[in-house]
Amino acid sequence: MTTAVDTRPSTPLRTFGSVLWRDVFVTGRDLLPFLAQVIVQPFFTLFIFGKVLTSLGYVGGNYAAILLPGIVALNGFLGALQNTTMPLILDFSWTREIEDRLLAPIPIAWVAVEKMLFGALRGFVAALVMIPIGFLILDDVHWPAAAWLPVLLIVILGALVGAAIGMTIGTSVQPRQINILFAVILMPLMFTGSTQFPWMGLAHLRWFQVICALNPLTYVSEAMRAELVPQVPHIAVWICLLVLVAACGLFGTLGIRGFLRRALD
Repeated sequence: MTTAVDTRPSTPLRTFGSVLWRDVFVTGRDLLPFLAQVIVQPFFTLFIFGKVLTSLGYVGGNYAAILLPGIVALNGFLGALQNTTMPLILDFSWTREIEDRLLAPIPIAWVAVEKMLFGALRGFVAALVMIPIGFLILDDVHWPAAAWLPVLLIVILGALVGAAIGMTIGTSVQPRQINILFAVILMPLMFTGSTQFPWMGLAHLRWFQVICALNPLTYVSEAMRAELVPQVPHIAVWICLLVLVAACGLFGTLGIRGFLRRALD
């Protein structure tokens, strides 16, 4: 009895797909820790702000409809950022796992692209997980069927931007600076991304509105609200998409350059 052997020559594209599939397989094996990572914090944010404060009358009844798109955007963006940044910091430090990747028969820049795509994939899944959870927790929240496809595309783009920023940060931060990473970078990103409030409503806090406008997450949140709660004043969708594409290109380029620099040291 003979066994079929794949005799097709290995190409960079096939190798790239194999490396990406390996990372996806590992995520499936560690699914529960991954879900715990991406669910716990946004779950309590939705519960406290969208359920408890609403029921107590401290926020308006329509606040839940404004909050959920922002939290989904936050989970996709930060999920991609963290799942790109943290593995990179570890790979370039004591684990040195990155050396195995660099030995793969693909250009070094492709290794960086694979890291970003995998981080974006995890961010996309993190965002999708929060949608049914939000519907279960929050009252009277409905998304029109026509908005689902644009929303998914916005989430994908937001996850790609988060992964590109994660690549830039992950190739710039040293392992000993991990604790500073959360306090100085991640926390400000979370609270200046217009995830818990509409950006247009900050007109009376002009200085803070300007700061939020510098955060790419703001444009993910605003694009989501433009599709799901269009009656709430928001930044035009075309502006959001333009900024997100530009941010993806800018931070992706910076991240790949940083990866090449670290890999060739």
